[in-house]
Amino acid sequence: MANYDYDVITVGGGLGGSALAKVLAENGLRVLVIERERQFKDRIRGEWMAPWGVAEAQNLGLYDTLLERCGHETPFFDTIGMGPARDLRTTTPQQLPSLTFYHCAMQEVLIEVARNAGAVVWRGASVCDVRLGHGHPAIATVELDGAVRELSARLVVSADGRSSNGRTWGGFEAHRGKQRLLGAGVMFENMFVQEDKNLLVMLPGVQRAALLFPQGRGRVRSYIVYGPHEIGRLQGMGDADRFVEECVRTGIPRDSFTGVRAVGPLATFDMTESWIDNPYRDGFALIGDAAASTDPTWGQGLSLTLRDVRVLSEKLIANPDWEMAARTYAAEHEHYLKSMLTAHGWLFDFFFDLGPEAAARRARALPLLMHEPERAPDHNFSGPEMPSDENARRRFFADD
Repeated sequence: MANYDYDVITVGGGLGGSALAKVLAENGLRVLVIERERQFKDRIRGEWMAPWGVAEAQNLGLYDTLLERCGHETPFFDTIGMGPARDLRTTTPQQLPSLTFYHCAMQEVLIEVARNAGAVVWRGASVCDVRLGHGHPAIATVELDGAVRELSARLVVSADGRSSNGRTWGGFEAHRGKQRLLGAGVMFENMFVQEDKNLLVMLPGVQRAALLFPQGRGRVRSYIVYGPHEIGRLQGMGDADRFVEECVRTGIPRDSFTGVRAVGPLATFDMTESWIDNPYRDGFALIGDAAASTDPTWGQGLSLTLRDVRVLSEKLIANPDWEMAARTYAAEHEHYLKSMLTAHGWLFDFFFDLGPEAAARRARALPLLMHEPERAPDHNFSGPEMPSDENARRRFFADD
């Protein structure tokens, strides 16, 4: 049997890397987490976890810690203009609330959890390169405190986010969706909206949506989503007042912003999805946004990351043939990702597509959806197991 410095090296110590390290270390594996940041910073990332993602967190033994240390349960989801607020605890298969948290606080909690589980954690370290195994141990070249060393592993896992270097190191071909929407986000303090309810307002056919995700104690992460030609880019705290005005124009009640204070960064970002068809090759796997960064409009990044962690860890723990285990993970990942991308395409076409054909489709289908909300694909709340076949599409678009 080959000798390795570690069984698993994770490139990145955020949600995916730390969660995977925690689970594998608890099962007796030697795991190294390499995280470039000595302290995590706010970069306006996903801070809402769907009920199906909450179920994944529970399965991984993470949920109670997240809730105790940084999380805030939001059981209700209100889509203004689409009927009463939805109680996620009674309308999803998981019968669970959604969870919100400050992203960098979550990262600090989970990297500590990984260390406490027995993983070795290097912070302020950067991975310069990964050489794939090709029948031999994979090699990660790591720089720490000015010293460069090569470390071997039975498996290297890239969990380094939307701008992943792992895609390049592994020679993976990335696919990119059609550029559709831009998004901007900022954190508000002293925003005393209903703290157990997420809020979404969409303007069908106008390419506009605005969202509020309460995190407790008057802290709310707010986002606005818009078409590239709908409004100018929002960038920097000097645009905070304009951000508020655009949210109000989209349909968020103005009194929601009374007395608020914008904190942290305010930035606009591209919402276009990108993905790898097969996120494993020769001792090197991708998880989370490195494997597939979905359109943030639909808020599925955190949940998909935890699904990747659960599936990959289960395969590795259960099967001594790690080549087969990782390939099985990649195949399952492709299946559930395809389901989510299909549903997201439908949702965009229904709510945001422009032109007379799209308008006629909405005029036909929206009245039915108002009376029968179960017509809509529920993947964003209930997970990729929801149907994404032709019958589901026809029902959503009222072609049945």
